[in-house]
Amino acid sequence: MAGKAPPCSRRRPSQSSSGSSGSGYASSSTSSSSQTSLDEDDANVRVTPYWCSYRSLIQTRGFRLDTYKDVKDWYHDYWASLGSEGHAVSKDLPGYIRACRGKDENELCRDDGLPERLFRGTQCSTGTKVVIKAVHLHSREYDVIRHLSSPPLRSHPMNHCIPVLDLIEVPRDNLAFIVMEEWSSQLVAETPCDLGHFLSALRQCIEHIVFMHAHRIAHLDVSLRNILTNYKGHYACIDYETSTRYDGSTAARTSICKGTEIPPELERGEWSDPYKVDVYALGVLLLRAMDLTGYDVPELHVLVKPMLSSRFEQRPTAQQVLVSFNAMVSQFPSRRLRMTCPNQP
Repeated sequence: MAGKAPPCSRRRPSQSSSGSSGSGYASSSTSSSSQTSLDEDDANVRVTPYWCSYRSLIQTRGFRLDTYKDVKDWYHDYWASLGSEGHAVSKDLPGYIRACRGKDENELCRDDGLPERLFRGTQCSTGTKVVIKAVHLHSREYDVIRHLSSPPLRSHPMNHCIPVLDLIEVPRDNLAFIVMEEWSSQLVAETPCDLGHFLSALRQCIEHIVFMHAHRIAHLDVSLRNILTNYKGHYACIDYETSTRYDGSTAARTSICKGTEIPPELERGEWSDPYKVDVYALGVLLLRAMDLTGYDVPELHVLVKPMLSSRFEQRPTAQQVLVSFNAMVSQFPSRRLRMTCPNQP
């Protein structure tokens, strides 16, 4: 929903990064990786590793966990970038102050704005900033991420899963590390944005859900906070903690309320079609995206209405939503697509 990255696209002035924190994080009897509910399944609990114990292993795979020196260096680069563009610089930021208090610059420095299962780092060979997430080796999340990141799925144009650079398994500890590119959760940047870019972002969100459903995967926590951008026109989905793969042997059903946007039937304690749960949440995402950017697209409201039906059987499939969305956008004149974002900073 924006052009290139602003200088603050990486992390930390507030020491908080809600989108890339892995904060979104559904099962049914047809799950391929578990036969029990999320609450009862030990493999799907959140893990908190002692990161120092895995530092060397992660480094042998070509990634360096952030140290106090790395954090201070990032702030120095950030301030230099701001200064070069004429912005005022404030150096009394909590993250920088905490990094300066480190007794050994080479000690690991965890970002307090992230859950303990996440750690920031760098790919040694390229300098690419990464976020490393610790998960249970036999969790549904790891099963889904491994599947979506495997060839040929990872190169499919409709697969908008966050780029995964490596999967590091530690079988003796039932642990795995998912190494992801670090993208930004700030979907509206300081750079110019127009309606065409906004609709492209929404299309990518819809495409990814269509892609997941085509491979019998329900995300089950579709929300705006689980969408990131690299500010190069690409948007990605994160947080597959509640996601479930289905084997197709029976009709997929779920009654678990673990997502951000909960449809009425789950609120009532009833069963639902997990794919239609995603469609409902996707509809809410489209509405929230319009509120965030200030774009009020009447045609989008028409598209969303059946997605929010109180009866899941009456909601369209994600594929039908995508077809309708593309048909809608094809009718927009180019002049309208060039309309700038009303809520541009």
